Amino acid sequence: MDQHVGQAIASERKIAGLSQRQLATRARYSLSMVKAVEQGREVASPGFIAAVANALHVDPDRLQGTPYLDTLAEDGPLEGLAELRAVLAEGAYVQPLEPPSRAELRSELVAVETALHNDRTRRAMALLPTLIRQLYGAIAQSSDSDRAEAYELLCATYVAAENACCRLGYSSLTALVLDRLDWAASHVDDPGYAVRSLMKRSRLLMAHGSTDVALSLVNRGLEMVPGDSEGERALRGYGTLRGAIVAARGLRLDLAEDYITQARVIARPMKRESNLYTTDFGPGNVEIHACAVELEAGDPSKAAKDGAALHLPADMAAPRAGHHWQDNARAWLMSGKPDKALIALNKARAVAPQQTRLHPSVRETLHGIAAAQRRQSDSLLGFASWLGTSL
Repeated sequence: MDQHVGQAIASERKIAGLSQRQLATRARYSLSMVKAVEQGREVASPGFIAAVANALHVDPDRLQGTPYLDTLAEDGPLEGLAELRAVLAEGAYVQPLEPPSRAELRSELVAVETALHNDRTRRAMALLPTLIRQLYGAIAQSSDSDRAEAYELLCATYVAAENACCRLGYSSLTALVLDRLDWAASHVDDPGYAVRSLMKRSRLLMAHGSTDVALSLVNRGLEMVPGDSEGERALRGYGTLRGAIVAARGLRLDLAEDYITQARVIARPMKRESNLYTTDFGPGNVEIHACAVELEAGDPSKAAKDGAALHLPADMAAPRAGHHWQDNARAWLMSGKPDKALIALNKARAVAPQQTRLHPSVRETLHGIAAAQRRQSDSLLGFASWLGTSL
């Protein structure tokens, strides 16, 4: 049987010489919650994992077992990862490649962003290292008048790289990516990329339980978009949604709901999800986040029912839709409806199979369904087989 997060927590707790009660006290959760998670009767939420990781002085990835190397290996070597690691290790001294034309560079970036939008993250990872080196070459060869455009393309490429690393489970690389994004963003007049970096760093901090610092970065980013252009509205909306999730993760439900209210106002005139700055901000994404806030800090039953009733826009990014159904599965499980949770997981699988196989919450929810069901159904066992895990 594969180890779920609760078993990993129990192992690390014993190594640290802590009782369940001591861990509960340090993590500021109830003793009953710690016991339930360790026994697999309760799914470990991201907030719980962050709190326990801090209490045990371990990385959250250690508890989740990410990246899932065996699952990744089933589809062959992960092209681009080793080279991306080398590029990031080079820091400010990236070895450039001879760049193609500016039009070709833009086309390569579109190919990366399209792959990410369509849940083809492995394809994006394969393209990223060469594109980054070519952009450094373009910057070196650019005149003062067109160097800013090359830096903007590099910013967008680093945004894509952070996304790819997160989805594939290599979150340890994201801090390095964000450091390079901060540097590149300082060379462009458009504040949008600096805002994106702040919001992405807030996500990284949230994973480590630093919600107060994460919120300060969210608010700092929002202060950088005072205008009302289409791009600024998308950035402001994107930032308010990030604020909502950070606040919910910190169990500040009132503040999270305030952010959702602000996001609804921004999205109200929009007819579709925006692709500006690859924020995916729009009316559909707002309602997805409203359900996520309810799941993290409010009523899981309401999150489950509201989430199941959502009609997601056809133009929504596949991984964003997949993440919604993953959250919906967790909400149904927390509401005592394991059968409906499995239905939601299959919806996630249908819309974003690559992301679903690699997201930690999916495995946790699956183990929770197995623990809640009196007998393991063929559909549950089939999903576990597809996921590459055992129950």
